[in-house]
Amino acid sequence: MKLPPNRLKRALAEGRQQVGLWCSLSSAYAAEAVAGSGFDWLLFDTEHSPGDVLTVLGQLQATAAYDVTPVVRPASNDAVLIKRFLDLGVQTLLIPYVQNAEEARRAVAAMSYPPEGVRGVSALTRATGFGRVDRYATSAAEELCLLVQVETGDALRELEAIAAVKGVDGIFIGPGDLAASLGHVGEPGHPVVVAAIEDAIHRVRACGKAAGILTLDPAFAQRCIQLGTTFTAVAMDVAVLARGTEKIAQQFRTR
Repeated sequence: MKLPPNRLKRALAEGRQQVGLWCSLSSAYAAEAVAGSGFDWLLFDTEHSPGDVLTVLGQLQATAAYDVTPVVRPASNDAVLIKRFLDLGVQTLLIPYVQNAEEARRAVAAMSYPPEGVRGVSALTRATGFGRVDRYATSAAEELCLLVQVETGDALRELEAIAAVKGVDGIFIGPGDLAASLGHVGEPGHPVVVAAIEDAIHRVRACGKAAGILTLDPAFAQRCIQLGTTFTAVAMDVAVLARGTEKIAQQFRTR
């Protein structure tokens, strides 16, 4: 049995645009419903959602038959959490709130087996095909993709140092927390925040790393793509459901 190829990792290395959907509903049924929608990747969030290791397992199983790459965001840059998601077979992780190069190196170490890292070894996991994948322990690193999230003013000042860490494949700019950090909480579209995001995209690309973002503003998503983001999340399942149902209700409201 061969290790599945990480299509997202290859696409980012080649500079090919990958459009994503952010999934916060923490449901295998909801994940399967959107898996065939045509997105390149789905982000299963466990930081700002009720999701956890078991709900992610169901989401992975529900979407396995579809031509879409799952990405998981752990709740924190924690080696135990990272290990558990890797053992489920997750090949791409988005680590939140990475502030500096040392924290980036911690994430890299959590993704790697000794002697390079600290990932615990288990031969009978979903990632290994329950022991059926040939040479999993020595070949897993080739298909793992590490994306780190830069989302504060302090982290932006460390951006080049973070990008220089070997093992970091891409840098994601988090608009919500960045806006709060820059004194504009709840205003990701504030000119100061937008300018910081645009500058960060340029800097990430100048470092030779893939740049990513989540924005629900279609015009700004296109702007970010023009500037060089290659993993661009353009919608959230929760937002599609909440705003979409509101629109339908308003169309038929009689009072």
